[in-house]
Amino acid sequence: MYLTIRGVVLRVTDYNDRDALLTVLSQAHGKLTVKARGLRRKNSPLTAPCQLLAYGEFTLFEYRGQYTVNEARSLELFQGLRRELTRLSLGSYFAQVCELISQEDQPSPELLSLLLNCLHALSVLKLPEMLVKAVFELRVACIAGFTPALFGCHVCGSQTPDRFDLSAGELECADCRTEGDGIRIPVTPGVLEAMRYICLCDPKKLFSFRIGEDTLIKLSSLTEAYLATQTEKSFFALEFYKSLFTDPYLPGRDGT
Repeated sequence: MYLTIRGVVLRVTDYNDRDALLTVLSQAHGKLTVKARGLRRKNSPLTAPCQLLAYGEFTLFEYRGQYTVNEARSLELFQGLRRELTRLSLGSYFAQVCELISQEDQPSPELLSLLLNCLHALSVLKLPEMLVKAVFELRVACIAGFTPALFGCHVCGSQTPDRFDLSAGELECADCRTEGDGIRIPVTPGVLEAMRYICLCDPKKLFSFRIGEDTLIKLSSLTEAYLATQTEKSFFALEFYKSLFTDPYLPGRDGT
């Protein structure tokens, strides 16, 4: 049986001297593991559409639950990512997160859309890396079922909370600190406003807001910590990305 899908390559793993295994995120079928025969051969026609972070159309042959690439063509290679190591490593981080939270044969239209939008923002729009990173981290947390409660202190209901519980995903006032081992991070009104926007806005308007640099630094630090806390995972692509900067919380200050 043949199946045609459109998706982004999340991972490429060597299978033998000639072939490779791809992890592909598709809209209708979620995460799929497919074999790309001859991909490692010189001048393989599959090289471009089957590379990491490529968005392509794949014709797959399915036999007993296993998929093999029959044909593939590139739809978007995000060349802007491949010219800059920081943007490529950040895109790789996005791919690792998507691989973690997606499931085999489960439709993932919202997740695929988010990934494509963020890769486009980095590659074509050239938006500041820290902004794209923060948007991706918080929005993907929502898609994964970790939507934070961002309207008032969860204890007293005050509309001026000043800290965020990473474990519970809730806001608190300084005077309402509850028992527990959760880590609380200070949150400013500007950060809180940005978080609300990212969680609730139309997907097409994810990047239709701007915030000051200091607020963005705080937001990026918080969203990174929140996603890591909720998934209980670390991502080597993120660690590599941060290693490229003297200050890990100031990447992309100049928009590059």
